[in-house]
Amino acid sequence: MTLLNNSTALVVIEQDATGFSPINLKVMGAIECLRKFTRLTVDLLVVGKDCTAVAETAARIPGIRQVLVADGSGGEHQLSEALSPWLADLAFAYDYLVMGSTTFGKNLLPRVAALMDIQPVTDVVAIESTNTFQRPIYAGNALMRVMTDQATTLLSIRASVFTAVRFGELVAPVIAIAPPPAQVLSRLLSQQQVQVYTERPELTAARVVVSGGRGLQSGDNFQLLYQLADKLEAAVGASRAAVDAGFAANDIQVGQTGKVVAPELYIAVGLSGAIQHIAGMRDSKVVVAINKDPDAPIFQVADYGLVADLFTAIPELIELL
Repeated sequence: MTLLNNSTALVVIEQDATGFSPINLKVMGAIECLRKFTRLTVDLLVVGKDCTAVAETAARIPGIRQVLVADGSGGEHQLSEALSPWLADLAFAYDYLVMGSTTFGKNLLPRVAALMDIQPVTDVVAIESTNTFQRPIYAGNALMRVMTDQATTLLSIRASVFTAVRFGELVAPVIAIAPPPAQVLSRLLSQQQVQVYTERPELTAARVVVSGGRGLQSGDNFQLLYQLADKLEAAVGASRAAVDAGFAANDIQVGQTGKVVAPELYIAVGLSGAIQHIAGMRDSKVVVAINKDPDAPIFQVADYGLVADLFTAIPELIELL
Protein backbone atom coordinates (compact mmCIF):
# COMPACT_ATOMS: atom_id res chain seq x y z
CA MET A 1 0.00 0.00 0.00
CA THR A 2 1.36 3.44 -0.95
CA LEU A 3 1.41 5.93 1.87
CA LEU A 4 -0.12 9.17 0.64
CA ASN A 5 1.44 11.81 2.87
CA ASN A 6 2.90 12.76 6.21
CA SER A 7 0.47 13.77 8.94
CA THR A 8 0.51 14.75 12.58
CA ALA A 9 -1.99 13.81 15.26
CA LEU A 10 -2.60 15.05 18.80
CA VAL A 11 -4.33 12.52 21.05
CA VAL A 12 -5.89 13.83 24.27
CA ILE A 13 -5.23 11.39 27.12
CA GLU A 14 -8.27 10.82 29.31
CA GLN A 15 -7.90 10.42 33.06
CA ASP A 16 -10.14 8.60 35.52
CA ALA A 17 -10.19 8.06 39.28
CA THR A 18 -7.16 5.77 39.05
CA GLY A 19 -5.19 8.08 36.75
CA PHE A 20 -4.53 6.73 33.24
CA SER A 21 -7.79 5.45 31.72
CA PRO A 22 -7.69 2.13 29.78
CA ILE A 23 -9.81 3.85 27.12
CA ASN A 24 -6.65 5.56 25.86
CA LEU A 25 -5.14 2.27 24.71
CA LYS A 26 -8.17 1.57 22.51
CA VAL A 27 -8.11 5.09 21.10
CA MET A 28 -4.50 4.36 20.14
CA GLY A 29 -5.82 1.22 18.44
CA ALA A 30 -7.77 3.54 16.15
CA ILE A 31 -4.59 5.56 15.56
CA GLU A 32 -2.90 2.35 14.38
CA CYS A 33 -5.72 1.89 11.85
CA LEU A 34 -5.15 5.45 10.62
CA ARG A 35 -1.44 4.69 10.15
CA LYS A 36 -2.37 2.33 7.32
CA PHE A 37 -3.16 5.35 5.16
CA THR A 38 -0.60 7.97 6.18
CA ARG A 39 2.83 8.37 7.75
CA LEU A 40 1.56 9.55 11.10
CA THR A 41 3.54 11.36 13.78
CA VAL A 42 1.65 11.15 17.06
CA ASP A 43 1.90 13.38 20.12
CA LEU A 44 -0.03 12.64 23.31
CA LEU A 45 -1.46 15.42 25.48
CA VAL A 46 -1.86 15.06 29.24
CA VAL A 47 -3.48 18.02 30.97
CA GLY A 48 -4.48 18.39 34.59
CA LYS A 49 -3.06 19.05 38.02
CA ASP A 50 -0.42 16.72 39.50
CA CYS A 51 -0.65 14.56 36.36
CA THR A 52 3.02 13.66 36.00
CA ALA A 53 2.37 9.98 36.80
CA VAL A 54 -0.26 9.80 34.05
CA ALA A 55 2.21 11.34 31.58
CA GLU A 56 4.86 8.79 32.53
CA THR A 57 2.38 5.97 31.92
CA ALA A 58 1.35 7.44 28.57
CA ALA A 59 5.02 7.67 27.55
CA ARG A 60 5.17 3.85 27.44
CA ILE A 61 2.66 3.70 24.56
CA PRO A 62 4.53 2.56 21.43
CA GLY A 63 4.83 4.55 18.22
CA ILE A 64 4.55 8.06 19.64
CA ARG A 65 6.93 11.00 19.22
CA GLN A 66 6.43 12.66 22.61
CA VAL A 67 4.05 13.30 25.48
CA LEU A 68 3.07 16.91 26.09
CA VAL A 69 2.18 17.47 29.73
CA ALA A 70 0.37 20.62 30.88
CA ASP A 71 0.43 20.42 34.66
CA GLY A 72 -1.21 23.29 36.54
CA SER A 73 -4.24 24.51 38.44
CA GLY A 74 -5.87 25.76 35.23
CA GLY A 75 -6.33 22.18 34.05
CA GLU A 76 -7.53 20.79 37.37
CA HIS A 77 -10.46 18.37 36.98
CA GLN A 78 -10.10 18.71 33.16
CA LEU A 79 -13.02 21.14 33.00
CA SER A 80 -14.02 21.65 29.36
CA GLU A 81 -14.64 25.36 29.94
CA ALA A 82 -10.96 25.80 30.75
CA LEU A 83 -9.54 23.28 28.28
CA SER A 84 -11.50 24.11 25.12
CA PRO A 85 -10.08 27.56 24.14
CA TRP A 86 -6.55 26.47 25.09
CA LEU A 87 -6.85 23.17 23.19
CA ALA A 88 -8.36 24.86 20.14
CA ASP A 89 -5.25 27.02 19.77
CA LEU A 90 -3.00 23.99 20.25
CA ALA A 91 -4.87 21.80 17.76
CA PHE A 92 -4.39 24.11 14.77
CA ALA A 93 -0.78 22.88 14.54
CA TYR A 94 -1.93 19.29 13.85
CA ASP A 95 -3.72 17.46 11.07
CA TYR A 96 -5.79 15.38 13.53
CA LEU A 97 -7.15 15.97 17.02
CA VAL A 98 -8.32 12.67 18.52
CA MET A 99 -10.01 11.65 21.76
CA GLY A 100 -12.36 8.97 23.05
CA SER A 101 -16.12 9.19 22.50
CA THR A 102 -16.72 9.11 26.25
CA THR A 103 -18.47 11.55 28.57
CA PHE A 104 -15.21 13.49 28.71
CA GLY A 105 -14.81 13.56 24.92
CA LYS A 106 -18.46 14.37 24.25
CA ASN A 107 -18.19 17.32 26.59
CA LEU A 108 -14.90 18.67 25.25
CA LEU A 109 -14.73 18.03 21.49
CA PRO A 110 -17.87 20.00 20.41
CA ARG A 111 -16.61 23.07 22.29
CA VAL A 112 -13.20 22.83 20.64
CA ALA A 113 -14.83 22.29 17.23
CA ALA A 114 -17.02 25.38 17.64
CA LEU A 115 -14.02 27.54 18.56
CA MET A 116 -12.06 26.19 15.57
CA ASP A 117 -15.10 26.52 13.27
CA ILE A 118 -14.66 22.88 12.23
CA GLN A 119 -17.25 20.11 11.96
CA PRO A 120 -16.08 17.13 14.08
CA VAL A 121 -16.58 13.49 13.12
CA THR A 122 -17.91 11.80 16.23
CA ASP A 123 -18.35 8.20 17.35
CA VAL A 124 -15.97 6.81 14.71
CA VAL A 125 -16.25 3.00 14.40
CA ALA A 126 -14.18 2.46 11.24
CA ILE A 127 -11.41 4.29 9.36
CA GLU A 128 -11.43 3.86 5.58
CA SER A 129 -8.83 6.45 4.54
CA THR A 130 -7.13 9.59 5.75
CA ASN A 131 -10.40 11.52 5.56
CA THR A 132 -13.18 8.92 5.32
CA PHE A 133 -14.77 7.39 8.40
CA GLN A 134 -17.81 5.41 9.50
CA ARG A 135 -20.08 6.33 12.39
CA PRO A 136 -23.36 4.81 13.63
CA ILE A 137 -26.73 6.54 13.26
CA TYR A 138 -30.30 5.65 14.23
CA ALA A 139 -29.23 4.07 17.54
CA GLY A 140 -26.66 1.94 15.73
CA ASN A 141 -29.09 0.47 13.20
CA ALA A 142 -27.24 2.03 10.28
CA LEU A 143 -23.72 3.21 9.51
CA MET A 144 -22.94 6.55 7.86
CA ARG A 145 -19.81 7.06 5.75
CA VAL A 146 -18.42 10.54 6.36
CA MET A 147 -15.74 12.34 4.34
CA THR A 148 -14.08 15.56 5.50
CA ASP A 149 -11.66 17.88 3.71
CA GLN A 150 -11.08 20.28 6.61
CA ALA A 151 -7.56 21.41 7.46
CA THR A 152 -7.72 19.75 10.88
CA THR A 153 -9.76 16.60 11.35
CA LEU A 154 -11.44 16.36 14.74
CA LEU A 155 -12.29 12.78 15.71
CA SER A 156 -13.92 11.10 18.68
CA ILE A 157 -13.41 7.34 18.73
CA ARG A 158 -15.91 4.72 19.86
CA ALA A 159 -13.16 2.90 21.70
CA SER A 160 -15.03 -0.36 22.28
CA VAL A 161 -14.77 -1.18 18.55
CA PHE A 162 -10.97 -0.96 18.32
CA THR A 163 -8.32 -3.30 19.70
CA ALA A 164 -6.25 -1.86 22.52
CA VAL A 165 -2.53 -1.42 21.96
CA ARG A 166 -0.05 -2.80 24.50
CA PHE A 167 2.51 -0.82 26.42
CA GLY A 168 5.99 -1.00 24.93
CA GLU A 169 9.46 -1.14 26.41
CA LEU A 170 10.64 2.22 25.04
CA VAL A 171 9.70 5.42 26.85
CA ALA A 172 8.94 8.55 24.80
CA PRO A 173 10.15 12.00 25.88
CA VAL A 174 7.85 13.90 28.26
CA ILE A 175 7.78 17.62 27.41
CA ALA A 176 6.28 20.21 29.77
CA ILE A 177 4.15 22.91 28.15
CA ALA A 178 2.22 25.86 29.57
CA PRO A 179 -1.06 24.71 31.17
CA PRO A 180 -4.44 26.31 30.44
CA PRO A 181 -4.94 29.67 32.15
CA ALA A 182 -7.25 29.77 35.14
CA GLN A 183 -10.83 30.80 34.37
CA VAL A 184 -13.77 31.99 36.47
CA LEU A 185 -16.70 30.95 34.27
CA SER A 186 -17.17 27.65 36.05
CA ARG A 187 -15.74 25.69 38.94
CA LEU A 188 -16.17 22.25 40.43
CA LEU A 189 -18.33 22.45 43.55
CA SER A 190 -18.34 18.80 44.55
CA GLN A 191 -17.58 15.36 43.25
CA GLN A 192 -19.06 12.10 44.45
CA GLN A 193 -17.01 8.97 43.94
CA VAL A 194 -19.15 5.86 43.45
CA GLN A 195 -17.66 2.97 45.37
CA VAL A 196 -16.96 -0.04 43.16
CA TYR A 197 -15.20 -3.33 43.61
CA THR A 198 -11.60 -2.50 42.77
CA GLU A 199 -10.87 -6.08 41.74
CA ARG A 200 -13.61 -6.03 39.11
CA PRO A 201 -12.58 -4.85 35.60
CA GLU A 202 -13.64 -1.49 34.25
CA LEU A 203 -16.90 -1.76 32.29
CA THR A 204 -15.79 -0.50 28.89
CA ALA A 205 -12.54 -2.49 28.96
CA ALA A 206 -13.88 -5.79 30.37
CA ARG A 207 -13.61 -9.09 28.47
CA VAL A 208 -16.91 -10.27 30.00
CA VAL A 209 -19.89 -8.10 31.00
CA VAL A 210 -22.95 -9.23 33.00
CA SER A 211 -25.85 -6.77 32.72
CA GLY A 212 -29.14 -6.68 34.57
CA GLY A 213 -32.47 -5.12 33.75
CA ARG A 214 -35.71 -4.26 35.44
CA GLY A 215 -36.49 -7.97 35.74
CA LEU A 216 -34.20 -8.14 38.77
CA GLN A 217 -36.95 -6.23 40.63
CA SER A 218 -34.70 -4.56 43.23
CA GLY A 219 -31.21 -3.30 43.92
CA ASP A 220 -30.67 -6.06 46.47
CA ASN A 221 -31.22 -8.66 43.76
CA PHE A 222 -28.31 -7.15 41.80
CA GLN A 223 -26.11 -9.03 44.29
CA LEU A 224 -26.88 -12.11 42.16
CA LEU A 225 -25.17 -10.41 39.23
CA TYR A 226 -22.18 -9.44 41.36
CA GLN A 227 -21.79 -13.06 42.46
CA LEU A 228 -21.99 -14.25 38.87
CA ALA A 229 -19.55 -11.54 37.75
CA ASP A 230 -17.06 -12.61 40.42
CA LYS A 231 -17.13 -16.17 39.05
CA LEU A 232 -16.49 -14.91 35.52
CA GLU A 233 -14.08 -12.07 36.41
CA ALA A 234 -16.60 -9.83 34.68
CA ALA A 235 -17.77 -6.24 34.90
CA VAL A 236 -21.38 -5.49 35.84
CA GLY A 237 -23.68 -3.33 33.73
CA ALA A 238 -27.32 -2.27 33.88
CA SER A 239 -30.08 -1.11 31.57
CA ARG A 240 -31.44 2.42 31.80
CA ALA A 241 -34.70 1.05 33.23
CA ALA A 242 -32.76 -0.58 36.07
CA VAL A 243 -30.80 2.61 36.71
CA ASP A 244 -33.91 4.82 36.62
CA ALA A 245 -35.59 2.45 39.08
CA GLY A 246 -32.67 2.88 41.47
CA PHE A 247 -31.45 -0.73 41.20
CA ALA A 248 -27.94 0.28 40.05
CA ALA A 249 -25.68 3.32 39.84
CA ASN A 250 -25.82 5.33 36.61
CA ASP A 251 -22.07 4.91 36.03
CA ILE A 252 -22.67 1.28 35.02
CA GLN A 253 -25.51 2.03 32.59
CA VAL A 254 -25.03 0.42 29.20
CA GLY A 255 -26.79 1.92 26.20
CA GLN A 256 -27.18 4.87 23.90
CA THR A 257 -27.26 7.31 26.84
CA GLY A 258 -24.79 5.25 28.90
CA LYS A 259 -21.57 3.41 28.16
CA VAL A 260 -20.83 1.52 24.95
CA VAL A 261 -19.26 -1.91 25.44
CA ALA A 262 -17.99 -4.62 23.10
CA PRO A 263 -16.81 -7.52 25.27
CA GLU A 264 -16.07 -11.05 24.13
CA LEU A 265 -19.07 -12.24 26.16
CA TYR A 266 -22.16 -10.20 27.13
CA ILE A 267 -24.73 -11.79 29.44
CA ALA A 268 -28.08 -9.98 29.62
CA VAL A 269 -30.13 -10.98 32.65
CA GLY A 270 -33.76 -9.94 33.09
CA LEU A 271 -33.27 -7.38 30.39
CA SER A 272 -35.93 -6.83 27.72
CA GLY A 273 -33.61 -5.38 25.08
CA ALA A 274 -34.85 -1.88 24.26
CA ILE A 275 -33.27 -0.42 21.13
CA GLN A 276 -31.42 2.18 23.22
CA HIS A 277 -29.74 -0.59 25.21
CA ILE A 278 -28.94 -2.65 22.11
CA ALA A 279 -27.09 0.37 20.70
CA GLY A 280 -24.65 0.16 23.59
CA MET A 281 -23.77 -3.55 23.33
CA ARG A 282 -24.49 -4.67 19.77
CA ASP A 283 -20.78 -5.04 18.98
CA SER A 284 -20.32 -7.74 21.64
CA LYS A 285 -18.77 -10.90 20.20
CA VAL A 286 -21.16 -13.36 21.91
CA VAL A 287 -24.47 -12.37 23.52
CA VAL A 288 -26.30 -14.60 26.02
CA ALA A 289 -29.83 -13.64 27.13
CA ILE A 290 -31.70 -14.97 30.16
CA ASN A 291 -35.33 -13.88 30.35
CA LYS A 292 -38.61 -15.60 31.20
CA ASP A 293 -40.42 -13.76 28.38
CA PRO A 294 -39.80 -15.70 25.13
CA ASP A 295 -40.85 -12.64 23.09
CA ALA A 296 -38.34 -10.27 24.68
CA PRO A 297 -36.50 -8.28 21.96
CA ILE A 298 -33.12 -9.19 23.49
CA PHE A 299 -33.48 -12.70 22.02
CA GLN A 300 -33.36 -11.20 18.52
CA VAL A 301 -29.73 -10.16 19.00
CA ALA A 302 -28.67 -13.01 21.29
CA ASP A 303 -26.42 -15.84 20.10
CA TYR A 304 -27.69 -18.01 22.95
CA GLY A 305 -30.99 -17.60 24.78
CA LEU A 306 -32.41 -19.19 27.91
CA VAL A 307 -36.12 -18.76 28.58
CA ALA A 308 -36.22 -19.19 32.35
CA ASP A 309 -36.82 -17.41 35.63
CA LEU A 310 -33.55 -15.61 36.40
CA PHE A 311 -33.99 -16.22 40.14
CA THR A 312 -33.75 -19.94 39.42
CA ALA A 313 -31.26 -19.86 36.54
CA ILE A 314 -28.63 -17.52 37.99
CA PRO A 315 -28.12 -19.40 41.33
CA GLU A 316 -27.83 -22.66 39.36
CA LEU A 317 -25.30 -21.07 36.99
CA ILE A 318 -23.28 -19.71 39.92
CA GLU A 319 -23.26 -23.14 41.56
CA LEU A 320 -22.12 -24.85 38.36
CA LEU A 321 -19.37 -22.31 37.80
